[in-house]
Amino acid sequence: MQTPLLSTTTTGADPAVAQPAPIKRLLSLDTLRGFDMFWIMGGEEIFQALVKTTSWSWAVVLADQFTHPKWNGFRAYDLIFPLFLFMAGVSTPFSVGSRIDKGHDKTQIARKIIARGLILVILGIIYNNGLFVKAFEDTRFPSVLGRIGLAGMFAQLIYLYTRPRGQYIWFVGLLLGYWAAMMLIPVPGCGAGVLTMECNLASYIDRQLVPGHLYKTIHDPEGLFSTIPAICNALLGIFAGTYLRTQHKPGNKKALQLLGVGVTFVVLGWLWNFVFPVNKNLWTSSFVLVTGGLSLTLLATFYWIIDVKGFKGWTFFFTIIGMNSILIYLAGEFIDFGYAGRFFFGGLLHLSSSEAVHEVGAVLAMLAAKWAFLYFLYKKKTFLRV
Repeated sequence: MQTPLLSTTTTGADPAVAQPAPIKRLLSLDTLRGFDMFWIMGGEEIFQALVKTTSWSWAVVLADQFTHPKWNGFRAYDLIFPLFLFMAGVSTPFSVGSRIDKGHDKTQIARKIIARGLILVILGIIYNNGLFVKAFEDTRFPSVLGRIGLAGMFAQLIYLYTRPRGQYIWFVGLLLGYWAAMMLIPVPGCGAGVLTMECNLASYIDRQLVPGHLYKTIHDPEGLFSTIPAICNALLGIFAGTYLRTQHKPGNKKALQLLGVGVTFVVLGWLWNFVFPVNKNLWTSSFVLVTGGLSLTLLATFYWIIDVKGFKGWTFFFTIIGMNSILIYLAGEFIDFGYAGRFFFGGLLHLSSSEAVHEVGAVLAMLAAKWAFLYFLYKKKTFLRV
């Protein structure tokens, strides 16, 4: 039976690769997903509006953190994408693992995993290019959703068909193998070990194999070859989800151990940076460790606050976003939420003559329109499940 793209019920559905159903034992996961998605759906524009209209130094610092480095380096905005992929991995032991425990046929599970991955690839192509057919050479095939689909798919297949020891071997092997390939395999006209945009193995392979056009003509940050190490972000999420699901330890201890592993990974990633730079565009192995470590620390923090200490009253705002994150990501391309925000809240904005109030208020109005849209779908029990 095919998993429907649009479901109007919250019962009897299994969590998916990128848009899991709510997991009652891990409210922290839905909250963290919503927190992550909040910045994608426009939260970062608050700081951009403050920079545009004020001279506040703290706003400048924060706004800078919500931009991407031109090439090497790391800023907070670089964590949003890999964190989403990590959380798709965390849900896997609760969805795929529960079906394995119930004795479901692995071939059927694998077919569903592959179907979900390919559907996300198709949705990513639509997101990039719209619903209308473009000339083949003008079509951009790599995408954020495509990377989530492919990396999540392969990570889930590794989880499905290998034991934990094998999963750890895959994790280490992919990171070291990608590093070795990028540093040792020569690129025609460039040589080996060159990591500029023009001369690196990932971009070269994408130029040879990926159809259509690349985002930056000679390079695509969601390219095919650099999707390989992204599998490890999902695998790391799987390791965390497996630990939370199977280890019968006090919640405080679980949170502390996740935090310790996360900090260790961040340190290892920055040490690796000396020989293999942290680079989101190439999704380097050091970038995986840094973002994976930070993802673990965030999961540990949310898990401790929400599931261990029981501070849940503030989570509703984010869980509404997290339960329909793929839908709101796609909807922004087809619905003018900025117009909706001005229509419903424009009168309030004009109560002040302050430019800062107008700019920030417009962003808040847009976010309110998006959240209201998601809340309406939540009340109707309508969720986009891939």
